[in-house]
Amino acid sequence: MTELSRRDFLKLTRDGFLYLSGAMVFVGFLRFLDYDPNPAPKTEFDLGSAESYPLGSRTVLAEIPAILTHTESGFSALSLVCTHLGCTVENDADGFACPCHNSRFDAEGRVTRGPAVERLTILRVEVTEDNHLILHTI
Repeated sequence: MTELSRRDFLKLTRDGFLYLSGAMVFVGFLRFLDYDPNPAPKTEFDLGSAESYPLGSRTVLAEIPAILTHTESGFSALSLVCTHLGCTVENDADGFACPCHNSRFDAEGRVTRGPAVERLTILRVEVTEDNHLILHTI
């Protein structure tokens, strides 16, 4: 085996770093092309045990946004997204109020004052065999 001169060693090191940085740029470019700027929103939420929501409770689920109601007839949920322009409505004494354009909804999600013309979306709540609640937004 021949001995590497200092010049050959430096060339080999430089070339190695150039190839390595080129590979890193190429991988970064591939990741850039694979990036999804608008990932699909989550449509199914595990709310935990049904015992966590006592009879007669109305629980605001801010991360969804929705409100979960437990009545004698079971569980129901309403979306807290205003049907006018998509703002998140707020709970008030008479039901729900949109802070963006002052639409009002009653406790069941029906429009009582516009500009919204459609009621709040009713969401499907599923009780699993192991007594867990699954909220479906679609």
